Amino acid sequence: MPKVSRETASANIALEGLDVRFENLDGALPRWGYVISGKVGFRFSDREETYEAGDAYYVPPGHTPVHFAGAELVEFSPTETLRDTISVVMENLQAAGVAVGSSTP
Repeated sequence: MPKVSRETASANIALEGLDVRFENLDGALPRWGYVISGKVGFRFSDREETYEAGDAYYVPPGHTPVHFAGAELVEFSPTETLRDTISVVMENLQAAGVAVGSSTP
């Protein structure tokens, strides 16, 4: 079974207060996550959800992430879905004038 760690991830996106590292692994997993430390939130049209250290979560489509400084998360997403999502996120960040550093395989 393939594996990845923070140190071995082959791709990353970094901007002030956010460092995302990822790897394409075999198989397709739903988007699940686990909060290692800190907290993360997600806004939906009808609610906002917040998860803290020790929480596992599933986030369906149609959300806006709310990142808190210092949070560490691990997430699992289908490769194609993640690729499409990252592309849109990058376009939105560039349109907003946010300086983004990235490397992708």
